[in-house]
Amino acid sequence: MALPHALALSLLLVSASVAAAPPRQIEKLDRGVVAIHTDHGNFISWRALGDEPATLAFNLYRDGVKLNAQPLTLTNYSDAAGAASARYTVRAVRDNTEVAGDDARPVSTWAQPYLRVPLKKPADGVTPDGQAYHYVVNDGSAADLDGDGQYELLVKWQPSNAHDNAHRGYTGPTLLDAYKLDGTLLWRIDLGRNIRAGAHYTTYLAYDFDGDGRAEVMMKTADGTRDGAGTVIGDAAADYRNQDGYVLAGPEFLTVFDGRTGAALVTTGYTPPRGAVEAWGDKYGNRVDRFLGGVAYLDGARPSAVFTRGYYTRAVLSAWDWRDGKLTQRWLFDSDTPGNGGAAGQGAHWMAVADVNGDGRDDLVYGAATIGSDGKLLYSTGLCHGDALHVGKHQPDQPGLQVFMVHESPSCYRGHGVEMHDAATGRILWSADGGGTDVGRGVCMDIDPAYPGNECWASTGGLMASDGRQISPLRPRAVNFGLWWDGDLLRETLDGTRIAKWPPRTQQLTLLLDGADFGAASNNGTKATPVLSADLFGDWREEVVWRSATDDALLVFSTTAPTTHRLPTLMHDTQYRVQVAAQNAGYNQPPHPSFFLGEGMTLSTVQEARPK
Repeated sequence: MALPHALALSLLLVSASVAAAPPRQIEKLDRGVVAIHTDHGNFISWRALGDEPATLAFNLYRDGVKLNAQPLTLTNYSDAAGAASARYTVRAVRDNTEVAGDDARPVSTWAQPYLRVPLKKPADGVTPDGQAYHYVVNDGSAADLDGDGQYELLVKWQPSNAHDNAHRGYTGPTLLDAYKLDGTLLWRIDLGRNIRAGAHYTTYLAYDFDGDGRAEVMMKTADGTRDGAGTVIGDAAADYRNQDGYVLAGPEFLTVFDGRTGAALVTTGYTPPRGAVEAWGDKYGNRVDRFLGGVAYLDGARPSAVFTRGYYTRAVLSAWDWRDGKLTQRWLFDSDTPGNGGAAGQGAHWMAVADVNGDGRDDLVYGAATIGSDGKLLYSTGLCHGDALHVGKHQPDQPGLQVFMVHESPSCYRGHGVEMHDAATGRILWSADGGGTDVGRGVCMDIDPAYPGNECWASTGGLMASDGRQISPLRPRAVNFGLWWDGDLLRETLDGTRIAKWPPRTQQLTLLLDGADFGAASNNGTKATPVLSADLFGDWREEVVWRSATDDALLVFSTTAPTTHRLPTLMHDTQYRVQVAAQNAGYNQPPHPSFFLGEGMTLSTVQEARPK
């Protein structure tokens, strides 16, 4: 039987992505079956894995009875006769024979459009100056902490008195929880009084750094941090907070935690140390405590952790390897080192990881400067700091990757407030002047099938094609996140609790889902970000995790739109995966795969994609 054109193309893409993949460490995931009850029966979807052949097919069982007469070549199915009480199993089929040992665990059907993961909300507290605070759910992450092939969810609890670095005031401690999808609390880490709470203080990386099949967690700690097993790191009585609530004294650590228990495995000194506070650009602690982090395959095969400090002035990046129970520093980049000065003042509120020059090893796009996999400066555009950047295959007909970035200071960006540059060289491909303003937000995704590649827009200016042509002076009002949600290859906007589609004809966003109707709320004020967006389970479309408005649960939404496209899980594209891992850092950004995923994607664009 001939396959539909869209399906045939998608199967070719799967085959190409597997064939082109270098030997990078990827997670061992299960089939990720999800079933959701709708007004039209049940919608079921599941993963195709990145290392599976395109010819692999599937059998679907409802309550032990096979539903398909012939093996299924798609990874989603609409069961019109399915009841809300049904349980489903998916088994892989190779050469008309079910694969022994493939995931046979039955899954229950969600009775509503989301999975509710109950949380253990921390108790309220009071600061030394008598200010009461409570806890709210903030940025999240996902990792397989126990090695069972399913993701657990990690949640940063932020006190209600959290502060931006520019604002004085005491804060409550930052907490980090890990949960199974059924709401089982695995552990809680309390970072303690000597880690200030706010968007720029705590980046945590959950990833399988040593390749043992279970993720570890790495983050900055201090005296008084209490691990998931109840053990205190350093001096439990130490209190380095000054009269303004800043922590500008005392030791700083980097700790590796066991993903199963939250127990501290190794603690070492955080690099770089703060040194003299004023050397970072001010005396009160705004610039010295700007931290980011990310996961990068610096050797092309295994993941390393990169933790940073500073981006308004001095910028320092430190790469670490966790191997065989030992934590070692791979390299240190410092913009104060001769030859590295071009990176000073170029950092953004987020760091993207990608193989920018096609050598098979990941590089660090540190805002307007890019640091190579070897810890050496590749280039600087010199356009200075900005709040948002997106690294991916924005221009599918051009070689390599591209960086879309918005910038803050007109005196530095000099007419390039909104720009796209070549990820390998920093060469400006196109730009818009930014109107002489601080261009606060910008995003790139394919929303118009009439133009090749990803369309881009910012908080100023119009809607731009990937080559810099203005499509329209009108742009979507949503400018924060994106999500692959419906059945086509275009990406939808994700802003606050609203998922919407951009019809080019009407040039007005069409609402597809508003999580607020189900009690969901977004994070981080005007940034309006979710707890997390990622391809957590089901087929290649993405899930979105919001917090409940009452901060007592995570609400995980997954699409129920059928699709004729089949792609392997995006989490087996390592560029996408590491960008998910860093989504909790700074000003959150949506993840982008290493290949162009959008209308008109071709076999050649995926063959160019090195990391999978």
